[in-house]
Amino acid sequence: MKYEVDISKQAKKGVMKMPAMERARFRVLIQQLEAIGPILHNWPHFSGLGHNRYHCHLSYHWVAVWYWEEGTIRVEVEYAGSRENAPY
Repeated sequence: MKYEVDISKQAKKGVMKMPAMERARFRVLIQQLEAIGPILHNWPHFSGLGHNRYHCHLSYHWVAVWYWEEGTIRVEVEYAGSRENAPY
């Protein structure tokens, strides 16, 4: 099953501020979210944030946070940026 991944405006702005290596990792994350779905145990520091929200680290300073409504194929990346400003 292929998932649909939406990226919020805030997340897109955060990605533009990332160094090139983290932007590349973010692209891989999006590809895996589309192919595998929202549960990505193979990513560094992957964890649930409660009520169908998840996050992982792209590197020590950069994270991504996404939301998945159970029973759907839609995943929304709601935040991508520095971990200091992450909404968790």
